[in-house]
Amino acid sequence: MKLSLCMIVKDEEAALPKCLGSVKNVVDEMVVLDTGSTDRTCHIATKYGAKVHQFQWCNDFSAARNEALKYVTGDWILVLDADETLTQKIVPQLKEAIQQEEYLLINLVRSEVGAEQSPYSLVSRLFRNHPDIRFSRPYHALVDDSVAAICEKESHWQIGYIPGVALLHQGYQKSSIAQQNKYAKAQAAMEEFITTHPDDAYVCSKLGGLYVETGKIAQGIELLSRGVTNCQENYEILYELYYHLGIAYTRVQNPKQAIAHYQAAIKLPIYPILKLGAYNNLGNLLKASGDINSAKTAYETTVKIDPSFAAGYYNLGMTLKAMSLYTDAIAYYQKAIQLNPKYAEAYQNLAVVLLKTGNIQESLIAFKKAIALHEQHNPEEAKRLRQGLQEMGFKL
Repeated sequence: MKLSLCMIVKDEEAALPKCLGSVKNVVDEMVVLDTGSTDRTCHIATKYGAKVHQFQWCNDFSAARNEALKYVTGDWILVLDADETLTQKIVPQLKEAIQQEEYLLINLVRSEVGAEQSPYSLVSRLFRNHPDIRFSRPYHALVDDSVAAICEKESHWQIGYIPGVALLHQGYQKSSIAQQNKYAKAQAAMEEFITTHPDDAYVCSKLGGLYVETGKIAQGIELLSRGVTNCQENYEILYELYYHLGIAYTRVQNPKQAIAHYQAAIKLPIYPILKLGAYNNLGNLLKASGDINSAKTAYETTVKIDPSFAAGYYNLGMTLKAMSLYTDAIAYYQKAIQLNPKYAEAYQNLAVVLLKTGNIQESLIAFKKAIALHEQHNPEEAKRLRQGLQEMGFKL
């Protein structure tokens, strides 16, 4: 089976080499549609062996992606954005999956690197080169609608997914969002779409979540609730709707409603790793309400689902610290640091617990590390921490 990479790009000279490098020995063809770059994007794509085509941007991602599909010649299509890379460990599973005759589309698990919420998502980025598969929606374009229509007419097709993280996505880091003005572009495109598709559950989820993220909480809750009402049996979309409602009600200080929505989210029959954010946020709310044991259970579930989830170990450390189980708390902080050596808060709270247990020397080492890390991203916290230690009589 011949596998083609299909991309749309604009001014991605910084990210593109890493993206193309991750697939150059995996795909048989690279198709790159440029939508008006003024930097070295096209030169870099050509250097990696891609076939580069031009397209005049029309504020519609689906139009651009569908144009790119016209140039693909492979049996299967892998769609990437420039800020994504393919993980090498998933390649054998991917190659095996596309040999299966029954699959029309194979969903991939994507890790949202640096995201403060929802560390994983499921994306429909690997599909057959079928003449009726097309992208829809102007923003967050996806092929799911056309795939569903094909499956209704041609019942022999199946939709599958590959377990394990297939894609690493850098685009939801705060610096990337600010640099590319992503919120404004997303909002403009989706608001235009929803005026003619007011009950579209997918866009209700995406735009509602965006409203919550940008402080328009009431508008967000209205859209997300509308999405829940109109969502059929697409459990991944329903999860996102409940999940964003949990965030929204947390923002308006209604923990009871937030907990109820997170609980509704985690009951859905979806791939467990997608529920990680809901379990973690539920744990935070339960801990804040004083239900320490239930919070501990929620956090334990996160690290059972994903043993590499550093925040889960950190939160377990915080919970056990609150229960005065200091030895266990230390072990969890250390595990979080092992997974994320730049975890300033984990160093800081490890230092506090070490100090409580009388291990002053190790505590000061951890405090110094916490201060050094805070100075890079949160200098005010570094200053506060240093002053507090000096007032306690410690010299750093």
